Amino acid sequence: MSKNFQPINWAKNPHLQTLLPRIVRKKPKIKPLWQRLELRDGDFIDLAWSEDPQSAKHKPRLVIFHGLEGSFRSPYAHGMLEATKRRGWLGVIMHFRGCSGEPNRQKRIYHSGEITDARYFLKWHKTIYGQVPIAAVGYSLGGNMLACYLAETGQYADVNAAVIVSAPLMLEPCSIRLEKGISQFYERYLLNGLKRNATRKLIRYPGSLPLNLLQLKKLKRLRDFNNVITAKIYGFKDAADYYHQCSALPRLPNIRVPTLIIHAKDDPFMAPEVVPDINQLPVNIEYQMTEHGGHVGFVSGTLKQPKMWLEQRIPDWLTPHLEP
Repeated sequence: MSKNFQPINWAKNPHLQTLLPRIVRKKPKIKPLWQRLELRDGDFIDLAWSEDPQSAKHKPRLVIFHGLEGSFRSPYAHGMLEATKRRGWLGVIMHFRGCSGEPNRQKRIYHSGEITDARYFLKWHKTIYGQVPIAAVGYSLGGNMLACYLAETGQYADVNAAVIVSAPLMLEPCSIRLEKGISQFYERYLLNGLKRNATRKLIRYPGSLPLNLLQLKKLKRLRDFNNVITAKIYGFKDAADYYHQCSALPRLPNIRVPTLIIHAKDDPFMAPEVVPDINQLPVNIEYQMTEHGGHVGFVSGTLKQPKMWLEQRIPDWLTPHLEP
């Protein structure tokens, strides 16, 4: 498959590209091995491995960070986990707090710039399962988070290479984009997911969020959620301050490991501001913008045999770093 993305002829539309993976990938092809990692603050994150990590600890490793309200059940996540196993590598999806189907215990939540759990996990699994070539891929929110982690850790990042896909590298402009036109459909979908999870958490752990169920029900925008919940928990002034402090784009020059960033020009979640100035990027960062692909879509092939381009492009790009 070409490194350049060619969409299915009848599905060049960005919304079709965004939604198609949920249609052609209804069920995972892989049954993961689940593991719960207890954290030092009394909370936990759940891990979905492509196979038993103890027996496969000698294999190159790919860590997958999902998007907002994503999980193993997200087509891009279980698809990449299965693609990783096909390559003979060991894959793992690190679920952000509360995203594996069970509310997390503590008041902390995940967000676009929250790198503490990723940093801890990346060090932990090297200690437990040994030193091998390791790469990471982050999708959407997970991509922005991964970029923040890579920039923060620089040459000391616990990965050999990384891929960032459909990441909202400038959070404020992307938030504004989601509040307009047909993109509001996606905002409602994401907000409803956040509110469902927050409802489950408040019922199980009353007082674990800085609002009650009635106040939660009244939230109408992602910006509202970030104003009332994310900003208050993490000490940001408001959503705008959170967006400003956690946008990864200004930090990209601090990344030191080989990194591929992929955006689609027609991504309905993105704004033009996410596109980096190529002249300002270090030589270790490769930027690819495709004409089509939607948001974490990139479905190619034919109607009878659709193909997930990312599941070929990402492993192909990572191979020199995982199999040196």
